[in-house]
Amino acid sequence: MRGLSCVVKMKDHTIVIDPGVALGYQRYGLLPHPVQIAVGEEIRRAIMVTLKDATDIVISHFHGDHVPLVDANPYQLKAQKVAGLCQKPRLWAKGPEGLSYNMRCRIRDLGHVLNRVLPNAERQSEGPMEFSGPMPHGKPRTQFGTVMMTRIKDGDDVFVHASDIQLLNSKAVSQILNWYPSIVLAGGPPIYLSWMSYREQKSAWNNALQLAKGVNTLILDHHLLRCEEGLSWLNRLSSRSGHRVICAADFMKRPRCLLEARRRQLYREMPVPDKWHENYAHNNANTQKYRDYARKRYKWFNY
Repeated sequence: MRGLSCVVKMKDHTIVIDPGVALGYQRYGLLPHPVQIAVGEEIRRAIMVTLKDATDIVISHFHGDHVPLVDANPYQLKAQKVAGLCQKPRLWAKGPEGLSYNMRCRIRDLGHVLNRVLPNAERQSEGPMEFSGPMPHGKPRTQFGTVMMTRIKDGDDVFVHASDIQLLNSKAVSQILNWYPSIVLAGGPPIYLSWMSYREQKSAWNNALQLAKGVNTLILDHHLLRCEEGLSWLNRLSSRSGHRVICAADFMKRPRCLLEARRRQLYREMPVPDKWHENYAHNNANTQKYRDYARKRYKWFNY
């Protein structure tokens, strides 16, 4: 799955962060396998159930795997489906600073569908929540723009959500450590991408090591686990730092299942008919037989 959605439940708050999901539209020249699509369906349902009880909704940035979309593809969460669920919760959104014209248009369109203003929460604080200023989405000054990080304090515990920082700039890491968190959920580096140089990979490793040594629990996921090597990277970091470094599945006590990284394997084991995706997009196909097969084939599949 692509996304870094989570929910923080407190006595008086239920805070939903980044209520979006995507599947990686193309990987290895293949569209998402129906098994991955089935899991995506369940995640969309889970997000919608959680939004029913939300007191606050936080949007770190406006990429399609982090926010409901007006023009969602069949594997993303449609804004129109959650509009009714987003009327009562307070909204806290990334502001326009550092965003492209297309992303600013996305804010406008989403606000129109929700019939609400998406207020700029950057550098703001209220109650248990505090928000960072714009942080680079990975490397500074790229077309990917900037993101907003969130700090939530509950008693002695401090949770930080650091979406898509990719550990490629020290500014974000310094801000996180200055917040004195006990748990951090962050998007790790995209080591699966060919453009990442040795220097960039080393920088991400050093930043990750610094962060891991400064928190009790560091949850790294998202970009990092789009390849099998990400698991080895995670395990080495945990060993080297001497602290708890895990992925989101570990935190939830679920098996590690890298569906996007294993897309070619899924296609080999469970072939997909021609035009299946086209039919699915038009509601003329569903994932049921793939769910049935996966339950028999994989111990981890329980959807």
